[in-house]
Amino acid sequence: MPDTSAASLSVRRRFLVLGICCMSLFIVGLDNTIVNVALPSIQHDLHASVSGLQWTIDAYTLVLASLLMLSGSTGDRLGRRRTFQTGLALFTLGSLLCSLSPSLGWLIAARMIQAVGGSMLNPVAMSIITNTFTDPRERARAIGVWGGTVGFSMALGPVVGGLLVGTVGWQSIFWINIPVGLAALVLAGRFIPESKAARARRVDPVGQLLVITLLASITYAIIEAPAAGWTSAQTLGCFGLGLAATAVFVVYESRRREPLIDLRFFRSVPFSGATVIAVSGFASLAGFLFLNTLYLQNALGYSALKAGLFTLPMAGMTVVFGPLSGRIVGSRGPRIPLVVAGIAMALSGLTLTGLSLTTPTWQLMAAYLIFGLGFGMLNAPITNTAVSGMPRSQAGVAAAVASTSRQVGQSLGVAVIVSVVTSSVHGPSTPAAFTQASHIGWWINVACGLVVLALGILTTGAWARGTAARNAAKLAPEDVRTPVAA
Repeated sequence: MPDTSAASLSVRRRFLVLGICCMSLFIVGLDNTIVNVALPSIQHDLHASVSGLQWTIDAYTLVLASLLMLSGSTGDRLGRRRTFQTGLALFTLGSLLCSLSPSLGWLIAARMIQAVGGSMLNPVAMSIITNTFTDPRERARAIGVWGGTVGFSMALGPVVGGLLVGTVGWQSIFWINIPVGLAALVLAGRFIPESKAARARRVDPVGQLLVITLLASITYAIIEAPAAGWTSAQTLGCFGLGLAATAVFVVYESRRREPLIDLRFFRSVPFSGATVIAVSGFASLAGFLFLNTLYLQNALGYSALKAGLFTLPMAGMTVVFGPLSGRIVGSRGPRIPLVVAGIAMALSGLTLTGLSLTTPTWQLMAAYLIFGLGFGMLNAPITNTAVSGMPRSQAGVAAAVASTSRQVGQSLGVAVIVSVVTSSVHGPSTPAAFTQASHIGWWINVACGLVVLALGILTTGAWARGTAARNAAKLAPEDVRTPVAA
């Protein structure tokens, strides 16, 4: 057998590995947003309520967020390529089952299977990339391509979804994953070398269970609150369970030698800031897409195809500015992209705070263009900021936490924004009533953008970098001289 270690791979082979990893990222990112444009059709065919539609999105993102850390350590222990291929197989199977679902319950269950597979893709693929690209400059370029792929796929989702739903049906949005997943599965076995960590971290089942309890209870409370009541025993009980799980998690993890999440990471201001930036930015994206879909299709009566085409300006801006953001991060650092992202996302939400049934098309297009610019600039600097100053031995775990934060943000975005908007509808849920109630959702989007802006400035200054450097020294003294560059 020829030598297929990372050190022996040619430049062409290394970027082929990157391309295969990006294929998995593409279908996961696409699936995160493609479902949104199909929601009205799913609601009609499967007789779903608004909360049922929320679970169609959040069942996926919650499982994904809960298992990302576990999947990353599984790849380190059992083999990254093997875990990556298992994830591709499960994700492809889940996509097939989604397309065959006869009811909302079956669809939600199939989405959870998808998510189990998806959790094995992004963190493991990042570990593969980290071990393939050992040169810091080359690795920065690879991460830039990675970040651009995330933004491109997630922005393309509504457009592709609109085309498929409008011409074939909502089931077809899941078919697109099958050929890409199978191709990536075969190519991974052919071209990606197997690798494991020299010393894999121990599995933390208690920490894993606490994370699942925390995310599920809080999300359930928020989604079901409009029907059950925000002060009902069910809602307050779920919130209490989430808070209790958080407290136990902090105490338990702080005493473990090899925790699921090393709480010492949060002493680094860039890392903590990147976590909140990811949650805020992706909550804004999830709320933007969900509200936009209901407004265009349910309120204005547009077809799925027309609604998808309306988001084309957003997708185009993301395609252009996603790779540009990666280049800026590589040459100038993450501050400029984060500042631009925060301003643009807040301004886009502000443009829609007065939304009505007669809002002119040019105003919608302007909001979509501005949001596309902001989201395109957002993704690349999140990972860079998260690993800024981290010892190289801890960079993969830090990146996995950033990925988890993205999924948590999407779950909370759908849960919080849509539940608040639903609770604000007074009387019959007419198109005009929904549009009026959506104003508070757009104000939440504005707030998310302002959080990205403020933390983008705070986490990229000299003081923040100093906290990262000091934290790196405590985490791995032997790696002090080789922290990941900011």
